[in-house]
Amino acid sequence: THMYNIYCKLILLMWLMMCVVDKSAFVCTLNPTCHELLCELPLCFDNYFHAQQGEVESGTRRKIKRLLSFQRYCHASRLLRGLVPHTPGSLHLLDDDYLGQAAHMLSKVGTWNFDIFLFDRLTNGNSLVTLMCHLFNVYGLIHHFQLDMVKLHRFLGMVQEDYHSQNPYHNAVHAADVTQAMYCYLKEPKLAEQLSPLDVFLGLMAAAAHDVDHPGVNQPFLIKTRHHLASLYQNTSVLESHHWRSTVGMLRESGLLSHLPADMSQDMEQQLGSLILATDISRQNEFLLTFREHLDNQDLDLQLASHRHFILQIALKCADVCNPCRVWELSRQWSERVCEEFYRQGDLERKFDLEISPLCNQQADSVPSIQIGFISYIVEPLFEEWHRFTEPSLLSQTMMGHLHKNKARWSRLRYAHTPSDTQTHSHAEEPEPEGGGGEGEDIP
Repeated sequence: THMYNIYCKLILLMWLMMCVVDKSAFVCTLNPTCHELLCELPLCFDNYFHAQQGEVESGTRRKIKRLLSFQRYCHASRLLRGLVPHTPGSLHLLDDDYLGQAAHMLSKVGTWNFDIFLFDRLTNGNSLVTLMCHLFNVYGLIHHFQLDMVKLHRFLGMVQEDYHSQNPYHNAVHAADVTQAMYCYLKEPKLAEQLSPLDVFLGLMAAAAHDVDHPGVNQPFLIKTRHHLASLYQNTSVLESHHWRSTVGMLRESGLLSHLPADMSQDMEQQLGSLILATDISRQNEFLLTFREHLDNQDLDLQLASHRHFILQIALKCADVCNPCRVWELSRQWSERVCEEFYRQGDLERKFDLEISPLCNQQADSVPSIQIGFISYIVEPLFEEWHRFTEPSLLSQTMMGHLHKNKARWSRLRYAHTPSDTQTHSHAEEPEPEGGGGEGEDIP
């Protein structure tokens, strides 16, 4: 706490002495030398807390990160020229080459082979904030809901910072990837013409925040370790409830919706909760059976707000587990990341003499085996129904094509290598088939 107070005072003093902030333009002009010093401070303090507390991110350290979020997004604001005026000569965190490449990627954000890992590097780790601001601008949501730009950036910065960067899978890059997939689904011809601005707002917000503050372990782990979140939410949708409540807390702290009527903002919070809670994998059969029943009866009426909301729930569920439907180069990276997170949980369970959870035993559960099971029991059934719903669209056909090819590839890897070869990495794979199967094509 003492170090945190000193740091706050130091940042405030340097900010007042060296910065000229134009709030309306949302840019920051600094003396270059002072700017370099100011940018080094976060790293120094971050290293200090890392050394003091190891891999566990303390509340104090998270507060310090949040202090800097507003400043960092001011420096990266050139990507947001379509949103706000730009002051010539202002100094920015990213150079022109990187900004140009990131802006070019945003022009293709609606294509299915969008590389979120590259985009995150080009935006200096700000992929979620940058993507959300761009999509809000594309849909005109800032104007429609009369959102305050400073409050919007503050909220998005808080969301991005509250994802745990040390998680291999459940981090802000995953949130940005799900948001990009959600955008592709919102553009589906059968859905796009029926959506209201509120539907789009809720869909994008839920995608961005659906895993916020994820601890990197699953619900059974929280329950068997008697974690306070499990007690708070009575062992039911523990993580999803926490993601939702955390999102509501940040909405209120940022004041993003404070200008709206109370009943409207409360309804938006409840609908966000309904969307985020739908990502609970334990409710998969519940949603799948209802979706299949609607399709069999052909009684979906997208003129009804309740039916549109249900489709948004299904779309978010699809976006959350769409990694096996991506091109192999991206899909493989996500597979390795999620398995690494599983294995870390298994190591924790072994350390504390707990029963190792399914899929978390690095000695027994290989990446190919985990992925084949995930595709067979979770992804394929869901996307087959989504394929029916879209009647089917070009995007849906592309996703199903990648899904089947990736499953076949994991099957070959499972039988081609011993478990030790594929437990943590699957780069030693068979050669790419001739022609590549069209996996790099752009799909609108």
